[in-house]
Amino acid sequence: MVPYAALAGIMDGETNGSAASGDQPLAPEAAEAVGAGEMVITEGKARIIFPGRNEVFYNPVQEFNRDLTCAVITEFARLWLSAKGIRAIVPGEKHAGKMVVDLSEGDMETVQEGVEQTAAPGEVCQGGLRVLEGLAASGLRSIRFAQEVPGLHAVIANDFSARAVELMGRNVQLNGVGHLVTPSQADARMVMYQSKAEKKPFDVIDLDPYGSPAIFLDAAVQALSEGGLLCVTCTDMAVMAGNSGETCYSKYGAMSLKGKFCHEMALHILLHSLDLRANCYQRYVVPLLAISVDFYIRVFVRIFTGQAKVKASASKQALVYHCVGCGTHHLQRLGKVTSHGSNFKYSPASGPPMGTLCEHCQQRHQLGGPIWAEPLHDMAFVERVLGALEANPRRFRTQDRIQGILSMVTEELSEVPLYYTLDHLSSTIRCNTPSLLQFRSALLHAGYQVSLSHACKNTIKTDAPATVIWDIMRCWEKLHPVKRERLSETSPAARILAVEPTLKASFTVREDANPKSRRRGLKRFQENPEANWGPKARAKAGGGISLALQEKSRQHQGKRKEREESARATLGSFPSKRFKQGTCSFGDQCCYSRTPEETSAPGPQPETPALDSQRDCSSLEDPGQPSTPGQPDAPMPELDPPSPLAP
Repeated sequence: MVPYAALAGIMDGETNGSAASGDQPLAPEAAEAVGAGEMVITEGKARIIFPGRNEVFYNPVQEFNRDLTCAVITEFARLWLSAKGIRAIVPGEKHAGKMVVDLSEGDMETVQEGVEQTAAPGEVCQGGLRVLEGLAASGLRSIRFAQEVPGLHAVIANDFSARAVELMGRNVQLNGVGHLVTPSQADARMVMYQSKAEKKPFDVIDLDPYGSPAIFLDAAVQALSEGGLLCVTCTDMAVMAGNSGETCYSKYGAMSLKGKFCHEMALHILLHSLDLRANCYQRYVVPLLAISVDFYIRVFVRIFTGQAKVKASASKQALVYHCVGCGTHHLQRLGKVTSHGSNFKYSPASGPPMGTLCEHCQQRHQLGGPIWAEPLHDMAFVERVLGALEANPRRFRTQDRIQGILSMVTEELSEVPLYYTLDHLSSTIRCNTPSLLQFRSALLHAGYQVSLSHACKNTIKTDAPATVIWDIMRCWEKLHPVKRERLSETSPAARILAVEPTLKASFTVREDANPKSRRRGLKRFQENPEANWGPKARAKAGGGISLALQEKSRQHQGKRKEREESARATLGSFPSKRFKQGTCSFGDQCCYSRTPEETSAPGPQPETPALDSQRDCSSLEDPGQPSTPGQPDAPMPELDPPSPLAP
């Protein structure tokens, strides 16, 4: 364990040995000699000792995250080292050629050139990457970096928990990577601020906290070297997806919206927050890859310095106007850049892009953002990652899914932020849903571009204006009419369908409407990877929560159903107070008594028949019919106000 004050020598180039003299992997029998209640977990090329109690955080579902990070850092290392004449080698990879890449921001130009010096995983590379994992927990990710990513000079595996750092040290020894990985116990922010103060920045910083990374972002954008790589994970999706817009603003400086596009909007919010914090130090971000998967989002950005580029940052941000009725959205840029020869003028943008009410359904708008309005991905870099995966097909256990998602990323319209979903468009006008290929074909026939989004199924990303999208839906409704007499005059459906379409849509399926990733059958949206998967419980000092959370899940299973059954059992002793005889439409779903009326006890009967407590809601006598032939109608008895649970 190394305190953060002792990291200066490590960041300055000192290491705990070399590739030749580093710790050797332990024998299998020694590796399995773990303590009571502990287990050995294998992932990638790493094996880690993990306690049976929840003392140190570990989530097996995040293996996809760790695999993807190894793939991205590997390609980043190739770019970084190629400028120094070093070729990165990954075992099992088919080498097509030696590439030298210009690392300057912008298009990456490649030139064929022979490279003599090489760097392989597990070796200390002089002039290689200095990596910080700010919240390392068991050290699994850092150990995998050391064993699977070439071109590393040193890896600092930091955590604030003493128990985690102790476990990290054992795992580093178990895997024989002590010459590369140094455990550290400190506040991750202080480690990054110290590296900035001592002018010994990191080349790669990985932040994967439990929940929000907001408190670490300011330190991270300062502690990176010029053009360095920042990898950030957010798992507080409830906040970023619109459930708590005010909390999202306090953490990320943007209001989130609860729209169908919420998962992609979360990516734009995080990139906006990173760029905003970097701008304070005359720095700016260049996204390489940003994805939304499972229960979290993950972004990979490079950090550069440049006052002129920072001035253009306002024109890269936008506010989002979202209609609460039909879900139409508009973006309003915060600034604009006008070129005058070799000079640029920066000024506020003009707006808003629409009126007070939605032009389609006359409903109000919600205002969200600001968000990052530029592309989420560097397509050239994503293609490089895909090419490396295809050249080494068995490198990762989750490789099929990585290739599927990255293939979808390359098909996305990079200049179109946010998306619509096909089921929401159909539900808005109360009609059945066209097939994905039919709707995509209609947009292509109309002369517009269209793509899917990796963030959600059945999505439509298109450069077509909202007017065209609703015209296509009106044409679809004419082919599959809805019962307009059932629509309220003020509903979004009635107001949208009241307008005649100006576009004649064609739903003939085109061959290019089916994206390549879909035709190839790539794994794009996987099923649940395991039972009770998702965010795990936060690690606690001393444990206290069993690693097997199935028992906890089983305890909470069906609690809502039990409450409903309890309410139904309670109400079963009462008749309905709302419906007359034969008018109950709930049938067997009625939660009130279904037991036939019992015979009344002998004795004098009141003039007004009392309701029996076991009478069914449909067995009440209709006051419109005489209770006895030849006698006047019996008045209805006085009843208590209906229960809120009454049907």
